[in-house]
Amino acid sequence: MSVVGIIAEYNPFHSGHEFLMNQARLKAGEDPIIVIMSGNYVQRGEMAITDKWTRAKYALTSGADLVFQMPFATSVQAADIFAKGSMEILSKLGCEELVFGVEDANLNFAYLGEKIKQIPESKMDFNDYTQTYSTQYNQMVAREVGREVNEPNIILALAYAVANADLAKKLKLSPITRIGANHDDLLEREKVVQSASAIRNLLLEEPDLADLKQWLPKAEAEQLLAQSVYPNWNLLFPFLKYKIESASLAELQQIYQMSEGLEYKLKAEIHEARDFTEFLRHIKSKRYTYSRLRRLCLYTLLGVTNEDIANSQADVSSVLLGYSKRGRNYLKKIRKDVELPIISKVDHKNSQIGSLALDVRVDRLFEQIIGRDQNFGQKPIEVK
Repeated sequence: MSVVGIIAEYNPFHSGHEFLMNQARLKAGEDPIIVIMSGNYVQRGEMAITDKWTRAKYALTSGADLVFQMPFATSVQAADIFAKGSMEILSKLGCEELVFGVEDANLNFAYLGEKIKQIPESKMDFNDYTQTYSTQYNQMVAREVGREVNEPNIILALAYAVANADLAKKLKLSPITRIGANHDDLLEREKVVQSASAIRNLLLEEPDLADLKQWLPKAEAEQLLAQSVYPNWNLLFPFLKYKIESASLAELQQIYQMSEGLEYKLKAEIHEARDFTEFLRHIKSKRYTYSRLRRLCLYTLLGVTNEDIANSQADVSSVLLGYSKRGRNYLKKIRKDVELPIISKVDHKNSQIGSLALDVRVDRLFEQIIGRDQNFGQKPIEVK
């Protein structure tokens, strides 16, 4: 058996993801493909453009056999924590191989992961406040492994490789060269594969079915066009503004990753900011990337504290979002032995503890924006 895993956001699911799924199927054969997918909030500190059930549905109809929700405490994180949490879940689910898209699939990621893992902790102490932590980390990795690390998917792939090196049962790492647009490319209509960022921007402007169905499954394009609202920071900014202005400094200091006096900066800049983009520009410094600050703003908006993240990471479960017949058969086979609690139905009892407690709580805001319950009363999607 060769159970293949994919770590994804599918924000939204597009033709580039479909290509990677097809490559995964070539490797898995008749064995299952397991996707661990971000829930309603994604790595760079944003709400997903559409809900987790919709995104899981199109992953399943495009070839996935099992789709599990990645806990919030893993999904809205820097690359190293995102990768570590995701790889641990895939390992516990019995995955033997990870398939992922990168700009250069010729790199030996398993070797690089082991090499980076051996770098002394003394070289990881980044105190240059004129550069971001991620810039200093990438420069250090480049010095140690002899290669520049600039491409976003390679940075994430190296994080997978380092996390894999720490697993008791390591996965085979199978990079696939990405096709079409790069990670954050703007819309280029002549390309068959657009970036997810370009598609999201199109949805926030004037989406057209003729355009969307070139780059998304037709049924998904139609469903997205029928969606009444697309979650984004412009909608959320008034709530963030109220949260920061009404909270005390002591309350803000409890927010996860509120470090080095950032609560004072947020308080000082929020009142005059007219929108989220302007606010980010005002709080930006050489020390922090925009992604780091967006995540901080999201933690603040949702009231996510250091204690919340610690409790979630200490007791991880995963919600089953959907399955195929092949996936259901595999789940029956492993369920008694799997180390990871798998939640098929969210109820009052299981929603009070661990990672699921935080997931349910943060989803309450998403439900208000999107107008659809995300946990209670939902059941896994079955694809025949």
